Amino acid sequence: MTQALIFDLDNTLYSEATGLELKVLEKINEYVSGFMGWPLEETHQKRREKARRYGTTLEWLVFEEDLKDVDGYFDYIHPEGEESCFSPDQALKALLDALDYPKIILTNAPMEHALRVLKALDIESCFSRIFDIRYNGLVGKPHPKSYLRALEESGFELDSTVFIDDSPKYIRGYKALGGRAILKDEMNRFADLEFERITSLSELRDIL
Repeated sequence: MTQALIFDLDNTLYSEATGLELKVLEKINEYVSGFMGWPLEETHQKRREKARRYGTTLEWLVFEEDLKDVDGYFDYIHPEGEESCFSPDQALKALLDALDYPKIILTNAPMEHALRVLKALDIESCFSRIFDIRYNGLVGKPHPKSYLRALEESGFELDSTVFIDDSPKYIRGYKALGGRAILKDEMNRFADLEFERITSLSELRDIL
């Protein structure tokens, strides 16, 4: 029986139609291009190949390429004002409040980004806790400890906590631990994957 919910943040709590995630990806490629000295037009593919075994580009840069200025990285890819594409979403707030379970956020983004987005959407009160990439020592989803530490710290049990994310990779990581995970597949890209799927958070109440 469901007793608690863990939500991803980006492209899960808001629509990917905002374009924010694409802007972040552009900033990541720009940063990596400068840091590695790669031509920008080659960076996306090379970065994906190098970071494949990690949950995030940051992990690859820190643990293989000796990146020290983590705050500088975050400042570049998540600048102040990035949240300007959002406005208070009272329908989303009502939807989340109607899900009568304790709720937390587990994100591979930094806390400052999460707080900006939640404040801009006016949904910060819907969640009791945010667990960001720094909380887990820069080792994010899908590493098992990222999920397990959030569960333990929140007092949630794996077998009664549902995880909602838009990334199949991170859904797969939670399911590998034995938990229930629901993929938010807004654009129906992953119909061939054998996951529980929703296209909108409005479907959660029924599926839970």
